[in-house]
Amino acid sequence: MTRGRTGLAPRRVWRGRLAVVAFVAALLGVLAAAPSQAAGYRYWSFWDRDGGTWTYASQGPGTARPDDGDVQGFRFSVSEDSKDAAKPRGPADFKEICRRTPAEDGRKRVALVIDFGLPRDAPHDDNPPAPRTACARVAEDATSADALASVAKPLRYDSKALLCAIDGYPRSGCGEQVSNDTLKTEGQPKAGGDKGEDRGPSVGLIAGAVAVALLGGAAFWQARRRRG
Repeated sequence: MTRGRTGLAPRRVWRGRLAVVAFVAALLGVLAAAPSQAAGYRYWSFWDRDGGTWTYASQGPGTARPDDGDVQGFRFSVSEDSKDAAKPRGPADFKEICRRTPAEDGRKRVALVIDFGLPRDAPHDDNPPAPRTACARVAEDATSADALASVAKPLRYDSKALLCAIDGYPRSGCGEQVSNDTLKTEGQPKAGGDKGEDRGPSVGLIAGAVAVALLGGAAFWQARRRRG
């Protein structure tokens, strides 16, 4: 009788382990098949300098009319919305940017900060140029788009007048939706990339952690049964 009971226990243990393995395999399959979470849209955002901070512009560059002495910025990135959009980097002082551009009667000067973004946000066939500044001297009634065109041609717009490219960057695309998986395959960090920002754990990492936790819990449960 004792020998018969001893033979049943290992079979029960292995059945339990096989059930756990089957459950983990099914869970991994579900996670792998789950749709990728959207990271946002890849586009040029437009900013106004308010004192010492950047604020998201309330108008588009085609309708905004800056005053003489204003500072405006453009930043290319992948963002969910205006609250999530990355701000232009680098110096943003009007006197510094326009120090070599003297004032003229009947014209205004607008300081522009043009930030082409990080390598991870770039389309797969492009490398972002370094951020730069420019001082646009334009007519008094010129828009922000006019100021930008005077210092950063060629510009590219879509049929809805959305700004798609500044100084020819990027070469293709315009406000397209981007998934996290696309960022992993297209936007792998290149030379000069910012490695300090994290977009969160991958599905594989989450699935692995779940599997380890489940196996550990099953082993603990089997050990308790044996002790009992």
